[in-house]
Amino acid sequence: MSETTTNTAATTASRSDLRNVAIVAHVDHGKTTLVDAMLKQTNSFAEHNHLEDRVMDSGDLEREKGITILAKNTTVAYNGPSSNGETITINVIDTPGHADFGGEVERGLSMVDGVVLLVDASEGPLPQTRFVLRKALAAHLPVILLVNKTDRPDARIEEVVHESMDLLLGLASDLADEVPDLDLDKILEVPVVYAAAKVGRASLEQPADGSAPENEDLEPLFKAIIEHIPAPTYNPNGVLQAHVTNLDASPFLGRLALLRIYNGTLRKGQTVAWARANGELKNVKITELLATKALDRVPAESAGPGEIVAVAGIEEITIGETLTDAENPQPLPLITVDDPAISMTIGINTSPLAGKVKGAKVTARQVKDRLDKELIGNVSIKVLPTERPDAWEVQGRGELALAILVEQMRREGFELTVGKPQVVTRTVDGKIHEPMEHMTIDVPEEYLGAVTQLMAARKGRMTNMANHGTGWCRMEFIVPARGLIGFRTKFLTDTRGAGIASSISEGYEPWAGPIEYRTNGSMVADRAGVVTPFAMINLQERGSFFVKPTSEVYEGMIVGENSRADDMDVNITKEKKLTNMRAASSDTFENLTPPRDLTLEESLEFAREDECVEVTPDSIRIRKVILDANERAKATRARAKV
Repeated sequence: MSETTTNTAATTASRSDLRNVAIVAHVDHGKTTLVDAMLKQTNSFAEHNHLEDRVMDSGDLEREKGITILAKNTTVAYNGPSSNGETITINVIDTPGHADFGGEVERGLSMVDGVVLLVDASEGPLPQTRFVLRKALAAHLPVILLVNKTDRPDARIEEVVHESMDLLLGLASDLADEVPDLDLDKILEVPVVYAAAKVGRASLEQPADGSAPENEDLEPLFKAIIEHIPAPTYNPNGVLQAHVTNLDASPFLGRLALLRIYNGTLRKGQTVAWARANGELKNVKITELLATKALDRVPAESAGPGEIVAVAGIEEITIGETLTDAENPQPLPLITVDDPAISMTIGINTSPLAGKVKGAKVTARQVKDRLDKELIGNVSIKVLPTERPDAWEVQGRGELALAILVEQMRREGFELTVGKPQVVTRTVDGKIHEPMEHMTIDVPEEYLGAVTQLMAARKGRMTNMANHGTGWCRMEFIVPARGLIGFRTKFLTDTRGAGIASSISEGYEPWAGPIEYRTNGSMVADRAGVVTPFAMINLQERGSFFVKPTSEVYEGMIVGENSRADDMDVNITKEKKLTNMRAASSDTFENLTPPRDLTLEESLEFAREDECVEVTPDSIRIRKVILDANERAKATRARAKV
């Protein structure tokens, strides 16, 4: 461990052999691809012969959706031209780019001393760029601007650099009141690196639009990190202080706590004080200490200030807690994250088909235990009780974050009933306020009218519009968060899949009034049975189906979308009357339109207030909350009276 005492204070030292940096960006701008290239160029993969792309996206859902969901750390051992002959360990935190996983970003930023802000050379700064940059500036973290994908045919590198600098200045002026000691000169001197992460190239010289940097490797990026990201500082006389920033699990060691050590040294077998979230102090023993080497965790005997390590042996430890000296405990403050904006009710499966999947987890106790387990590792959600003992209100940042939780539970074998997402409101001065979103939309020019109309129907107001002369328009809206429930499917349909939409939280405003989510009603099965092609052919003029022939249905289950505005009860199990003149197989079903196969997110978007989604390991169904048609009619009349 190399130490250098700074001139500012005799009590402060720094680790010149260490750098802790987070890579932050909007979704799909190439963070994980850049981490891949950094690992490959420092030969960190020596023991791994066969490697896939985006190795940091280790979860099944991350690979399927092509997005990062959990913040993860890796270690790059750099000993190139900029390291002056010594090996410098760079701890890289790969953070999610989607606003719904903002809690992960906030945790990631608490572990590092600087950020690499990655911006797409064509798309430029987007809402999530603003979100992570604001958090970084508020935490006084230095920023390196990396313009990625310079080899895109529609790259506009110089404009994107200007837009990013304008964003930096705008955020700095916004934060001037909240963070009075903000160094504006330092913010203006942000170093700019140009890169094409996919081919592993970076340069300090701006390449021509649409071309990769001439330099053959990522050396300019490593140089910028070593020069502009400060080495971790610590107090050589300080007591042990290590902050829990993430959790993991090992089949052999149980729960692992990921820590950033601020002061002191942590040793295997050491007894330390565990400062819990409720203020309680408890002495615990570190049974195992693990350091990160590339993608692997390796046993270590001790770790010093600035290092990011994992410890085992503390079963109930949670994020934000501190491990400190047993004789002179000095806990660090808890990690704070933004409040949730969207909620949904999650309960046990109450449909007539519940429990049909062999080995499925169907009891309220199992569901509650799983939600409690999620609370431990996910700081951005809350679980609240409801009037029913077998259902809970789960609050999160956004629709996608909650849908990911439900999808993970489904894959683990749970059967659930999930209610339509709702917004979490606040009362300010006696008036109801709702969360708002700052929405940025990029669309080809011909869809401008359709998108404006769609946003107007959802109470969105346009704040900015720009045409870059490339055939695409960028529009910015302030829209209620509930207006975005069910928005994505309609938006992709209206723009023929060509539009790009992303949003970020914009605070709270007074309730904007009623919003019409869906103009079409539902086709509801009026009896239990098996779907027949004969019934579907007779009904297909009335709407589109969600079920296939031979699927099992029950009364109150939604089998399709009606072409009219109101709901329609249908007999989708009707069989053809047979005569002695005709065989059952003589009918032809080539004219039957294939049903729509809705994903979990699409099902949650489709459901109305009186509908919910039944989720099992094998299938996803939409159903009415009240299954019986007569009871449903009574409830509708009662609502109309109110």
